[in-house]
Amino acid sequence: MSDLEAAGALVTAGLAACEIEGDGIKRAGHDKHAAHRHNCANCKTPLYGAFCAACGQAAHVHRSLLHLAEELLHGIFHFDAKGWKTIPLLIAFPGRLTRRYIDGQRKNYVSPLALFLFMVFLSFFVASLTTEAPGDGAAAASPAKRAKARAELVNEIASADKDLAKAEADLAATMRDKADPADANEALSEARSDQAAALRELQKFDKKGAAATTAEKDLIMDGMPEKAHAGTIAKLKGKKFDSKYPVMFGAIKHIVENPELMLYKLKNTIYKFSFMLIPISLPFLWLMFFWRRGVTMYDHAVFVLYSLSFMSLLFVLLAILMHFDLKAPAVGLALLAPPVHMFVQLRGAYSLGILSALWRTAMLLLVAMIVIILFIVFVAVMTMH
Repeated sequence: MSDLEAAGALVTAGLAACEIEGDGIKRAGHDKHAAHRHNCANCKTPLYGAFCAACGQAAHVHRSLLHLAEELLHGIFHFDAKGWKTIPLLIAFPGRLTRRYIDGQRKNYVSPLALFLFMVFLSFFVASLTTEAPGDGAAAASPAKRAKARAELVNEIASADKDLAKAEADLAATMRDKADPADANEALSEARSDQAAALRELQKFDKKGAAATTAEKDLIMDGMPEKAHAGTIAKLKGKKFDSKYPVMFGAIKHIVENPELMLYKLKNTIYKFSFMLIPISLPFLWLMFFWRRGVTMYDHAVFVLYSLSFMSLLFVLLAILMHFDLKAPAVGLALLAPPVHMFVQLRGAYSLGILSALWRTAMLLLVAMIVIILFIVFVAVMTMH
């Protein structure tokens, strides 16, 4: 996905989060006098205030390009006053923020779902600007690696072509059946976007490959001796994975055998499946509190959403630090920030003592590693063809 598409995704996330928050409706009703001069433009109910009493639409309906630009900016920076209150608490006092939202103090804070949605797309946007494009490392590596990486990208294009053909066939079948074509059109648009992204990656790879050096470089196992790396892959290739879980082990084999391709797929699809982090995380969190009365799955969902929002924000900061080659502070933050934040959030959100929060933090760190592994395997399974 190009930087322009990433920017579009960020704007889309802002607008969607704005709708979740409901700010778009509230901000539109500025002209109170207009409310008394006509009926509601939406449902034709007589108006007696700034908003329609029947459907809730604002009395004053904007019809100017300037307002469209204003809505665009508001969509990107939709948090406004709520954001300035939510973000500092999310960073410094996450337990207090989580507890207040669970207890119903929601007027002054961005909802966890809207915050999560925006942060995921923000992290994807920043990653698109700061990380090396998939294929760049292999393009600068040995001729054998370049040939293998290019073959994988060609296979990815072929797979995208098949998906596009299937999406076109599904749309044609939908039109023949006279069914609602909305979902089929959306699938077709996504397939075209994926195909275009794959073609761009191959073009970028070929461009960099023309000026490639013979320096060995590996994005996943950097620093591992080439023979050891090749030996590991050879062993995995030799396994048939005829166990009870062939799909899962096949995905793991796919990740290790094709790290360059996996990075490419992760970059282009991880934001699409980021919501899966929530259902994967909830059962583990429930196991740490199932015997406590008054703690519901809703409480855990709010906790997870705010926690993932912070981790996305942390990822943005780490990506920027790594982009400017500030590795020492990046490593320090990556090691210290997650456990400290988890401890503070657990203690405040669930009113825990120090020892109770400590052992749950240790468990949560283990859970986080398990969730990340499961998530990467899930994405690998979903993107394998």
